[in-house]
Amino acid sequence: MPPFVISPLVRLALGAVGTGVVMRWVVREVRRINAELDRVKAATDPTLRRTFPTLRRDPRSGEWRVM
Repeated sequence: MPPFVISPLVRLALGAVGTGVVMRWVVREVRRINAELDRVKAATDPTLRRTFPTLRRDPRSGEWRVM
């Protein structure tokens, strides 16, 4: 069976199309993930957030404690 020969121009065109498809998929995924993260970020209530315990450094011992 003879080898299948593809011209360099066709290879370049196929590579460009493949790269475009992959880049479009990556951009859509990044936008989808960012939209999901923004939705979660907007859902947190700042007043509720202040009621959660936070870590503070104890001035005497220098250790971090939940306060």
